[in-house]
Amino acid sequence: MKAVKPYKIQVFLATAGLLLFWFGLSNGSVALNPMSLNRLLNPESGETVSRETYRMIILDFRLPRMIMALIIGMMLSSSGVVVQAVFRNPLADPYLIGISASAVTGAVIAFLLGLPEVFYGILAFTTSLVVTFLIFRLSMSKGTVSVAMLLIIGIAVSSFMSAFTSFALYWIGEDSYRITVWLMGYLGGATWSRVIILIIPLMLALSYFYYHRIDLDALLRGDEEAHSLGIDTAALKKRLLAVASLIAAFSVAFSGMIGFVGLIIPHTVRLIVGSNHHRLLTYSAVGGGLFLLAADILARTLLAPVEIPIGVVTSFFGAPFFLYLAVKQRGGISL
Repeated sequence: MKAVKPYKIQVFLATAGLLLFWFGLSNGSVALNPMSLNRLLNPESGETVSRETYRMIILDFRLPRMIMALIIGMMLSSSGVVVQAVFRNPLADPYLIGISASAVTGAVIAFLLGLPEVFYGILAFTTSLVVTFLIFRLSMSKGTVSVAMLLIIGIAVSSFMSAFTSFALYWIGEDSYRITVWLMGYLGGATWSRVIILIIPLMLALSYFYYHRIDLDALLRGDEEAHSLGIDTAALKKRLLAVASLIAAFSVAFSGMIGFVGLIIPHTVRLIVGSNHHRLLTYSAVGGGLFLLAADILARTLLAPVEIPIGVVTSFFGAPFFLYLAVKQRGGISL
């Protein structure tokens, strides 16, 4: 596929972002037409009550939710880029190989223990980190990762973790409805404090990934070539997986299970800009954020005032995409 010029991609992403934010702020269970939005900025327009109502809807509910969707999408897509590079396969994704499911288990444990909200991410990260290294170790065959084993182990881990979560829901009883909704992907609990908490691991992870962008390029070409460049591939892969698990865990802890973002976006961006991680990381992060923002807007407006779980929306797009990739990869497993 012929590479698209960078300025065209940038114009498209900037335009899409502006349109999504405008549409997202204007639409929802309470529709605000473009003229109504002026009441937030213009103190001379409309009654005070109406103006304060609009201010609350936009600044306290819609805007933090949209920014949180953007951050979560960036987390999931950038972690997908790194996981695919480490395992050297486009089918690798935190959702599919069990990382997200293990993060859910950690977050549920934090809920059962009655810990503060920030510990949801910490325990989610701890469990996902342990499981990630376990999956990495078990999927190794003669020094390389077996994709078949990777997917089988991922499915097995996801099933085991789902069984634990189901037991926890049964144990919790009447309060389990909140977790059930959260498990299907939910951004309705977005607040400015959550946004601030999520920005920290996102910035740290993106900085780390970007610092190792050349090393990621080398990993795609194989461990032998990476070794020839003086890279300790085993140690690097562990560190990269640890950081990828960190942001995947925090995204799960604050938004539940949102699948396929780390699969769809990196693969699509790779087709457009190539496998150079200098561009791939940047455009995948932005593209993932905008994709999840669009999915969340669709989830809360399509059947308004009823809200569709955002994980359901992403699965509608992601499941056929995964089947397409799986069929395409029958003849060979490589990027």
